[in-house]
Amino acid sequence: MFKVFKPAFALMLLALGSTAYAADAPGVTPSEIKVGGVFPFSGPASPYGIIGQAMLAYVQSINDRGGINSRKVNYIAYDDAYSPPKTVEQVRKLVESDEVAFMFGQLGTPGNTAVAKYLISKGVPTIAIASGSNKFTNVAEFPLTTTSLVSFDTEGKIYAKFLAKTLPSAKYAILYQNDDLGKDYVNAFKAMLKGDFDKKVTAMAYEISDPTVDSQVVNLKSSGAEALLLAGTPKFAAQAIRKAAEIGWKPVILLNYPSSSVGATLRPAGLERATGVMVGTNMMDPTDTQWTNTEGMKSYRTFIDKYMPGVDIADTNILFGYTQAMLLEHLIKQCGNDLSRENIIRQAKSLKNVALPTLLPGVSINTSDKINMNYTQLRLQRWTGTRWDLFSAVLDASSE
Repeated sequence: MFKVFKPAFALMLLALGSTAYAADAPGVTPSEIKVGGVFPFSGPASPYGIIGQAMLAYVQSINDRGGINSRKVNYIAYDDAYSPPKTVEQVRKLVESDEVAFMFGQLGTPGNTAVAKYLISKGVPTIAIASGSNKFTNVAEFPLTTTSLVSFDTEGKIYAKFLAKTLPSAKYAILYQNDDLGKDYVNAFKAMLKGDFDKKVTAMAYEISDPTVDSQVVNLKSSGAEALLLAGTPKFAAQAIRKAAEIGWKPVILLNYPSSSVGATLRPAGLERATGVMVGTNMMDPTDTQWTNTEGMKSYRTFIDKYMPGVDIADTNILFGYTQAMLLEHLIKQCGNDLSRENIIRQAKSLKNVALPTLLPGVSINTSDKINMNYTQLRLQRWTGTRWDLFSAVLDASSE
């Protein structure tokens, strides 16, 4: 039996064209695309929550400019308090209730780990996650994922090579968060130092629920180490820098990238106490005057003035969120009118020489079906007491 379509329904079909949005492209209509994200807006990793706030603000700027291809971006971001059970709850809500097209920028190794299998089972692309855990770089196990931090393994190998070159006969200490984040740095040092690891390195863990890391810092000092790698999150990195200064320990201190923010780590530690601290980065520092007149930094400051007035521009977590959102904009534009989940992941793995304007010169994004990492390069910088001073060329895991 043939059904007779009512005129209003027929007009609606004509407006939609040949694309069955609900069936073929979840979260997509002619006027909107829904994208999901989860961040620790509260809890022990709350300094990272500003990343999600910056992304929301930049998406608002996209929509104020008319959206992308006449579609507004509806970026829905929920709080998981850096608690994996809460992450599971929020991601299920995004997928099953909000019906997002894809996830973008979800932050945290524990939370991403907790929902990875679920998202794969639902066929939901998980793009530009803010985790450097090496496991997520396995494209066979995580076919719908791309990452937006240099892997902790790559970063750790760069640091191990740097210390082996500059302090070849010294002992090293590692204070690490007792999860995938921290353990990847330890494993990177093991891979680089091989049989010398146990002789040269003392590694001590802390739990994200610990109130302080004071006792670990005191114990690491007693190891006689001349270099200290802090592999964790800003709160504990700040505590470690402060405690080392208080007890008169003056090792060469290397921060991991997730703890590199001036506002979230160095200022709470004490800017003078942090003098000499080093870190690898791939983004411009908004407080460094050498970037002031670049188009990227001028646009960033204009954005801050309009959409996030009053925030601490020294907090590079804000710049990271802004850069993430620019990548989201680039990806949606690259997808054109095919916003199916299949095309979203295809385009996310087909980024070629994408040089976002807030990245350091020489750093660009290149992905493929075999490389799902948006970033594989870093440059080393040293805190002078008032600003970061870049002192290396662009490095990756294979650099000498």
